[in-house]
Amino acid sequence: MTSSTPTVKLNLPTVLTLSRVLVIPVFLYVAPDYPVAGAGIFALASMTDWFDGYLARKTGSITKFGILMDPIADKFLVISALVLMVYMEELAVWVASVLILREFLVTALRVVALSKGMVMQAEMGGKVKTVFQFIAIMFLVLDGRSFGNLHDLGTCLIYVALALSVISGVKYTMSFRRSSV
Repeated sequence: MTSSTPTVKLNLPTVLTLSRVLVIPVFLYVAPDYPVAGAGIFALASMTDWFDGYLARKTGSITKFGILMDPIADKFLVISALVLMVYMEELAVWVASVLILREFLVTALRVVALSKGMVMQAEMGGKVKTVFQFIAIMFLVLDGRSFGNLHDLGTCLIYVALALSVISGVKYTMSFRRSSV
């Protein structure tokens, strides 16, 4: 009996992608009591999103696993941070809910597409949304009492990310519908 389990090559881009998921517990533990360290951990994790894609393209090591796992790793990191921000009372529940709902919707569409043999890559609008989310969350992690201006900037940026999230979610849904017809 032969196994048809797909193999995953652990190249550097893949390791960087997986590192975003592995750092989440550390971030969640550190951020509430040490906001500067938490923001730093989140910033480093966020930078791996750009760097892993850059390396994959530059070295020609783009894989189906990487195409699928990269946005999932981003979603795990962002959703964890959004839940933490709600817990820390730095973000309204409704804002986090809309952002999280969009992430689940897009992930579900990707899974359905994958089941039909299609790989739907991230679109530019989603990438821009992710950058705004990363920066906003990094600033929101910084306690508003100690870092008021940066925290206020984070609040403004999260609303920009919210708008981009809704717009890119609608575009992604429309793209999925066109490609699956």
